[in-house]
Amino acid sequence: MKHKINLVFEQLSLQRFIIGNIIKKCIHSTLEAEGVKVRCEINVLVTDDAGIRIINRESRDLDKPTDVLSFPMFQLTAGDPPKDWSEYEDPATGLVPLGDMCISLERAVAQAQEFGHSTRREVGYLTIHSMLHLLGYDHLDEGPQKRQMRGREEAIAASIPNMTRD
Repeated sequence: MKHKINLVFEQLSLQRFIIGNIIKKCIHSTLEAEGVKVRCEINVLVTDDAGIRIINRESRDLDKPTDVLSFPMFQLTAGDPPKDWSEYEDPATGLVPLGDMCISLERAVAQAQEFGHSTRREVGYLTIHSMLHLLGYDHLDEGPQKRQMRGREEAIAASIPNMTRD
């Protein structure tokens, strides 16, 4: 299925092509794994710690950088996509605007080094994490919700060929 992914890099990056491809692959894989059978639109901003800090401060009143922020357009139920998406569809585009995500590439690089894996894998994991938020998953508790979301993140990541290859 052809989804519309509006990808914007605030900073020039030598890895732009690689990072853009893994983000797109992870978005498509997450939508497929979650059984979303409609064409969707997702906005993705790739920024640095300073950029995401501003967004975090303005949107969540937290004056600190983070790795990823998600802004779902709708309140969906985790693991249970709507059978009929027509009420969510934008009549002007014919697409379902799922929402926006913002990834700090600077933070992703640092976390990849900290966790001992590739930047590719870290950006992919953050993208899957954010997509699950757009699809209704959350991890506010340290119990069942978090376990459900982590399980889906790991399963989807494992299904993507070459996600860990640099």
